[in-house]
Amino acid sequence: MDRMFGRERFAPSENWYDVEQICLNGHVINRSTKNNPDHCQLFCDKCGAETIKNCPNCKNEIQGEYHVEGVVVVGFTESPPPAFCLHCGEAFPWTKLRIESAIELANEIENITDEDKVRVTESIELIVRDTPQTTLAATRFKKITAKTGEVFIKGFRDLLIDIASETAKKIIWPNN
Repeated sequence: MDRMFGRERFAPSENWYDVEQICLNGHVINRSTKNNPDHCQLFCDKCGAETIKNCPNCKNEIQGEYHVEGVVVVGFTESPPPAFCLHCGEAFPWTKLRIESAIELANEIENITDEDKVRVTESIELIVRDTPQTTLAATRFKKITAKTGEVFIKGFRDLLIDIASETAKKIIWPNN
């Protein structure tokens, strides 16, 4: 069945991925822009940031909801937006902002050495990707941030929980 959306003709196959719309700060606006174009917004209603449907680096569409012909999903849990583009591997703008903010937060810590600040900063870059270095980085991050106090631990959690790899989350925040 063909559908018209704007000026483009959209003809879904049996199973297909829609396109997701996300604001530059990472608020998901619409996980199904082709199927539900009326839910799109130019700007985010939570923070006012511009919204995007394409990777700023490679220009490919951001993969959205998966549609299966004849299946209706009722009730679902909200998941965070993707951290990295599946086409080029670049971090999305909201991921970059969270990493930069976590690094700035690390530089605000007063009761650890400069060497520990460098190690935390390097660990942040590694815990957001699932690589062979992730376990070491997450363990190091947890060990050093344990010295910082609850305010910093909560701040790092709030900034990184949605973009950290599953391996890192299990080590750093095992009760989540």
